[in-house]
Order: sequence, then structure tokens, then C-alpha cells
Amino acid sequence: MALDEKTIKMAKGPNYAALTTLFKDGSPQTHTMWVDTDGEHILINTEIHRVKYKNIKNDPRVSVMIWKHDDAFKFVEIRGKVIGEITGEDAEKNIQSLSHKYWGKPYPFTIQTERIVLKILAEREFFFNIKDEDFVN
Repeated sequence: MALDEKTIKMAKGPNYAALTTLFKDGSPQTHTMWVDTDGEHILINTEIHRVKYKNIKNDPRVSVMIWKHDDAFKFVEIRGKVIGEITGEDAEKNIQSLSHKYWGKPYPFTIQTERIVLKILAEREFFFNIKDEDFVN
């Protein structure tokens, strides 16, 4: 499924996301995350030692909700699954890009294991209170 243009704009903007993954018993875990897109997938950067990554290796189904930085009652929820990963230097470049997008400076934390970008293929997109005019500069 191709991402809707509004979803792409939400993921490209300085908007935060909530990523929900599933434990082995099916119970959910949700974290606030930085978000990006390549225009086809939602991209989430994490490290391989994190529980969310371990959850995804067990069950690739996820939900990502992105809300507008200036109005949390304007959001898109993407339901889908992780279908690929970006590793190595490209994943490290991505976390630096995200840090500049959200904080305006280089990523300040030590990488504990290995950065990885999760490529999420959307199966459904649900919009709440988002209109095309929300993206007019």
C-alpha cells in the first residue's frame, strides 16, 4: 500500500510518533519515537538491544501514531508490519538526521549496541482531524 501524502508530510515534519509492538504473550508496549519516511515506508530508528526490537523480531506487526507537533488532536495511525531493516552507516546517518530535525543538533547519546532503522509497510492508515490545509506553509 502506498502511503497517503498526508502521512508522508506528518512523518517528514517535526512530529512525534507512538510505536506499539507486541510482547510474545500478545500484550502491547508503546514508546514515543522520532519518525521518518522514505516515501514508501514509515521509518523508526532504534537499537538492537531494545525490547521493542526484540518484540518486532518475534512479531513484526506494529502500530504507529504520528501527531502534529502543534496540535495533538490531529493525527494519523498507521497499522502495518516491519518488512525490512536499514543498518550500519545508513542507520547512523538517519539518527543524526532525526536529531537535527527534532533537536537542531547532533545526536548526543552514546550508541550502546547498533542503530537500526525499521522499515514499516502500511496496511491501513486512519486520519483524525487532518486536512490538506494543515500542511500549507
